[in-house]
Amino acid sequence: MKKCKITVMKKCFHADLALKYENPIEHACDLVVGEEFISENGEKPKDLCPSAWLSLQPFVMALAYGAENFFDGWMKNPKSAMISCNDGFRPVSFLIETL
Repeated sequence: MKKCKITVMKKCFHADLALKYENPIEHACDLVVGEEFISENGEKPKDLCPSAWLSLQPFVMALAYGAENFFDGWMKNPKSAMISCNDGFRPVSFLIETL
């Protein structure tokens, strides 16, 4: 099974949606752009957000087992995937790469 590197590429915040629909919360996302995590044996890296992992995990597992070329050429690097977490107020984009 291959290791996968998960890199935080971009963070967004939809203030208009949060103001209208979200109860105020502190520290909703402490990830930092450029932060990297390594998944070994398809497992969640220790400090990675559990909610983000739910979105990333199927792609990490597929890449760890050798899958390539998701959706017939979607990514320039066939051994990678760009996946966002499922937080509709502050989505984070992650690049997953096979090592």
